[in-house]
Amino acid sequence: MDYSILIRKAMEYKERAYVPYSHFRVGAAILTENDSIFGGCNIENVSFGATNCAERTAIFKAVSEEGKTDIKAIAIVSDEDGYTYPCGICRQVISEFAAEDIKIILAKSEEEYIVKEMKDIFPEPFDKF
Repeated sequence: MDYSILIRKAMEYKERAYVPYSHFRVGAAILTENDSIFGGCNIENVSFGATNCAERTAIFKAVSEEGKTDIKAIAIVSDEDGYTYPCGICRQVISEFAAEDIKIILAKSEEEYIVKEMKDIFPEPFDKF
């Protein structure tokens, strides 16, 4: 799979981040089971609990706009020098909508990235109610 398209989309969405408090821009792009791509950025609020992460923004858009539920891949980028992993809440949300073999692409650029599997970053999700 060519991850450059997803990484490029995540970078585009990072530029739209609304981060007046943390100044920590994050962009994400997901690839659904139907090969649709949805992107998102983090959107802060002065009441930090009302903030939404880029990963969840992209996933919620896919579900609300097209009813997509199986995510084949997600690319995540930020302005940090290292790789930015999804937060705990995002890991839980990703696991809810992840295809069994989902790829988590953590990127610095189109050329510099690592690929993880869900079990690598979230080995024991809450999945029983």
